[in-house]
Amino acid sequence: MKSLLVRFFLVSMVIAACSIAVTAWLASQATTGAIRQEQGEALETDARIYDEVLGYAAQHKNWADVKSDVDELARKHNRRIALTDRNGKKLLDTGNADSPQLPATPTALVDPLNVESPFKPDAGKIDRRAVGPFKLTETEFRDLHAWADQLDQCNPGITIVDAPNGRPRLSNDDPTNPSIWPDCPAGERLYQITLTEKSAYAVLNGLFESCLDRLPPKVATYRKVTPGGLDWEILATRDQPQEVVDCMDSARREQLRPYVADAAYLFLTSPTGGQPQSIDLSTTGATRITLVALGILALAGFASWLTARQLVRPIQALTSATKRTAEGDRTARVDEGGGEIGELARSFNAMSEKLADTELQRQALISDVAHELRTPLGNITGWLEATQDGLAEPDPHLVAMLLEESLLLQRLVDDLHDLAQADAGTLRLHPEPIALDDVVDQVVNAQQNREILLRAEATPVHATADPVRLRQALGNLVANAVRYTPPGGEVVVKLWQERNTAILEVRDSGTGIAPDDLPHVFDRFWRADKSRSRTTGGSGLGLAITRHLVEAHGGTVSVTSAVGRGSTFRITLPL
Repeated sequence: MKSLLVRFFLVSMVIAACSIAVTAWLASQATTGAIRQEQGEALETDARIYDEVLGYAAQHKNWADVKSDVDELARKHNRRIALTDRNGKKLLDTGNADSPQLPATPTALVDPLNVESPFKPDAGKIDRRAVGPFKLTETEFRDLHAWADQLDQCNPGITIVDAPNGRPRLSNDDPTNPSIWPDCPAGERLYQITLTEKSAYAVLNGLFESCLDRLPPKVATYRKVTPGGLDWEILATRDQPQEVVDCMDSARREQLRPYVADAAYLFLTSPTGGQPQSIDLSTTGATRITLVALGILALAGFASWLTARQLVRPIQALTSATKRTAEGDRTARVDEGGGEIGELARSFNAMSEKLADTELQRQALISDVAHELRTPLGNITGWLEATQDGLAEPDPHLVAMLLEESLLLQRLVDDLHDLAQADAGTLRLHPEPIALDDVVDQVVNAQQNREILLRAEATPVHATADPVRLRQALGNLVANAVRYTPPGGEVVVKLWQERNTAILEVRDSGTGIAPDDLPHVFDRFWRADKSRSRTTGGSGLGLAITRHLVEAHGGTVSVTSAVGRGSTFRITLPL
């Protein structure tokens, strides 16, 4: 996901996908938007017509006088309206003799006692306008509204609305407890049940109890309809078992049926029965298409700009770090990210770290070489000046001492030359078939010491190697072991074969190496004696040369040590 190629591909795909998606959306919107708008307006008109017809059915006992109302609706909404009973018999039709036949499927069923229509959200319920015997008389209507006016004068902040049966009551947003108006008796009188309502509730109670009698005993315990805040919709059964609620709905429908018109099918079509007139969309979507296209162009440009900045920023950082490195700054670093540029940043940081390490090694090498050369050169110069001034006699002892210092310088120069060849990759080997046990014997014999027991434990092993360089490598290890083993100690050189590998091991009983010093054993100019004392001799390059010589043979060299118990150096060579 962080690859440069993948990022470019994903950005391109996102832009293309957005373009295609928006184009498709525009096409669909342009071709269907206006049609949906017209269909929505038609559905809204049909819903208004249905509601008018349903309201008529809820407030009239039959369809006898509906024609004038329906004709007015047809003219107002430019629709052909037809009603048929459940058997298909026409009750009315606003069309003329030339009008086509009605569709096979009606638009809706008009039944105020069981609303079933896509135009009404309360499907299956009784229409609120079907009040039947609950409708107030003119006297009751006038008296209740007089109390409502008095209550409104006592409490100007309340809102009073009329229920479908004509009863005034507080709106749903206002409190319905009359006890909050102790100084206004109109509140309690407004909510007193009327004779008409008492009579209607009595009939409803009878029908309700008859239904309950047919239910199982465990649910047939509700024997009275509580007006429930004088709500003529009988809300008292809301929290009862479903069987009780169904009984109340059945009782209400049975009570209201004589007061509403029979169910009828409603047909709504255009006046001619044809399809709506098509709309020319060629110009309505032109502005929208242009604006959206410009938006897509701006979005694509913004995405490309962000991507370019994201790609250029690490490149600029790399350029700046490279300039600082060229000017001598070995500490330049860049932030590492993902993908190809992140890999380039990691490579640059690794190179910078390597340059810094190389610089430190160069400085350390110059310091160490200067230190190693200063002591023997100082000794030689001092004694020669003393001899020249007549302070010392050039006797054999002085000559031998000067020769020893010269040999030390020669050994140091030879070691540096070997390391230089190893670093440059020009260290040449002359491999030939040899007996490794012979090499061990030669090195042990050459390093014999009267104060230390030096012995070999070698089994015959044959290999192909440079005998001179291998003796040099093993000799450095043995000389180092002898140098750090106190008088009376022991140095053992072992040789054996494990599968296709020859093992050369030099084990001593010397002072050992501290754990913190083990990682530096094969470093150049490193010595365990931090004071650079020459009591143990050595230039500090022998082990470093040994490592290069062994690695040139394709092998490895390692060391294990314990302070006070000695050290073990092991050379592993492939056969």
